[in-house]
Amino acid sequence: MDKKLVSKGLIIGVLSAFSLLAQADQAGGGGCGWGNMVFEGQRGLFPHLLATTTNGTSGNATFGLTSGTNGCDSSVRLGYGGRSIFAMNGMLDNIAENMAQGHGEALDAYAVLLGIPTQDRAHFAQVTQQHFGEIFTSKDATGEQVLNNTLAVMSRDQTLAQYAKQPA
Repeated sequence: MDKKLVSKGLIIGVLSAFSLLAQADQAGGGGCGWGNMVFEGQRGLFPHLLATTTNGTSGNATFGLTSGTNGCDSSVRLGYGGRSIFAMNGMLDNIAENMAQGHGEALDAYAVLLGIPTQDRAHFAQVTQQHFGEIFTSKDATGEQVLNNTLAVMSRDQTLAQYAKQPA
């Protein structure tokens, strides 16, 4: 199987899974969009999926955010309360293994998620391999710990420091 195809598939899978899980403090507030209005008060996966689909396919949440209607409020602080993206499907284990080796598809996907362009990914792999013990401080390290440790290592590297600035 073509390595580039597998790498692209892994990256797309990780990004897709991340977008599905990023449903904590909703953009525009918890009541933003017609989908939230129609399914108000309901619980469970099915009503949430229908509300999200209604908002996404009709574009009403986007309109509501820009016009201040449909129960949307763009002054609401965004947040994330889901599971770490790295905990899914053993991704954190794959990143650790690739990082220890200094190369691999999971490490490439991690670099993409961090916004590191192609020309600096080999350097990223080298630096993270050299600082593996600082990034994975224990076998039970969480995704947040690994991310924070990775950003700390990157911030001390002349090439990678520009990519270590994550939004607050």
